[in-house]
Amino acid sequence: MSQESQKLSVLEKIGYSLGDLAANLVFQTLVTYLAYFYTDIYGLKTEDATLVTLFVGLFAAFVFNPVMGAIADRTSTRWGKFRPWILWTAIPLGVTALLAFSTPDFSYSGKITYAVITYSLLLLLYAANNLPYSALSGVITSDMGERNSMSAYRFIAVMFSQFFVQVFMYNLILKAGNGDKAIGIEKVMTVLAIVGTIMLLITFLTTKERVVPKAEQKSSLGEDLKDLSKNIPWIIMLTVTTLIFITLAMKGGSYVYYFENYVDKAQIAAILDPIKPYLPTFENDTSLGLGVFNGGGILIGLIGIWWSKTLADKYGKKVVFMSSLFVSTLFIIAFYFFPPQSVGTMFLMQMLHMFFYGIGTPILWTMIADVADYSEWKNNRRATAIIFAAMMIGLKGGLSIGSALLTKILNIFNYQPGSTTGQTADTVNGIKMLVSIFPAIPFLIAVGLLFFYEINKDMEGKIQSELEKRRN
Repeated sequence: MSQESQKLSVLEKIGYSLGDLAANLVFQTLVTYLAYFYTDIYGLKTEDATLVTLFVGLFAAFVFNPVMGAIADRTSTRWGKFRPWILWTAIPLGVTALLAFSTPDFSYSGKITYAVITYSLLLLLYAANNLPYSALSGVITSDMGERNSMSAYRFIAVMFSQFFVQVFMYNLILKAGNGDKAIGIEKVMTVLAIVGTIMLLITFLTTKERVVPKAEQKSSLGEDLKDLSKNIPWIIMLTVTTLIFITLAMKGGSYVYYFENYVDKAQIAAILDPIKPYLPTFENDTSLGLGVFNGGGILIGLIGIWWSKTLADKYGKKVVFMSSLFVSTLFIIAFYFFPPQSVGTMFLMQMLHMFFYGIGTPILWTMIADVADYSEWKNNRRATAIIFAAMMIGLKGGLSIGSALLTKILNIFNYQPGSTTGQTADTVNGIKMLVSIFPAIPFLIAVGLLFFYEINKDMEGKIQSELEKRRN
């Protein structure tokens, strides 16, 4: 296995990144609109939406992902272990995403049953697609520098997907449905399902698995799990991943409530009127403000992502990830102190938050790939998918807990879905805390845990060098 064979072409990096762009058309929609869809479009009570997102999500996290990881690690085809799953699940995932955001005319109990079934199927297929996709990053190359580069491409694609969902989707839902959000979201999801399927097929066609376990390697699921139980960096990254996605679900899902119920609409118009001629047409000031708020943050976040590889190569992933996460949290906390009229300051703080968060975004997933290398280095057995499966538990578990906390907190603060008379002052205060104080807590705990993560810059080089010698 020569060093040259581990280099990736630009085409392969772009092809790989399209897979996450496609997956994030689904994932970002779940993060940003699942709670809002269930409460304000589909018509579930906040307490029922909490139960659906929590229990289905946790079941998917702790059942679908470990099973899928074990199956993927033991898959053997002429296309490799992980690429075939991207092919097999591309069309079913698109169809199920559309069904999960459809609004059939059932009784209330029928609606709950439909939500449970479609959300379960969506998370099952997402695991069967995105877990092998993520594990592919650990076997597409053994060169850690190339992984950093590929991860930067990947997360530029993620940010592009996030930009579309968070900037345009709310407005497109209003437009496509002529004000009927139920019809609008079904039309938008139909297009996203088609586009996402095509991109997943491109990922399958343009990538290659280069890191292949030794032919004589045989391990049982029990041995893989035993290896994980002794892998302290893996335990830390699992917990950190869970905490990060709790924050992302709470914060990302609450922005639409924040702009609908707190931010001053007249001030949005006053701030953005000068640039309106250069923007797409938005249906109202809420969609305009939400779109520019998210869009400005994502564009600045791309700059952070682009700096990520340079900083990680120079200072090491651990230091850069901890620093970016801590500083970005400070700007989240600041949102609690802004009055409704401080629209310009809100936009600025969001951009600063996303710049520093963007620096750490790709590093999270390269650190997980490094944990797979660490496990192979320590145990002389490679189990890439089961390690990524555990991280997907963190992702799905964090998403489920964060989404459930969002709807639970709304319920505690007596949020009234679709209210035409406005929310109470207590409810509005709860919404403010959902974009500031509450999501800051998991981020800060994650920073503390990373102090105990032992794979620093020097150890990265040692692991890569020794594994290359063994594989050769």
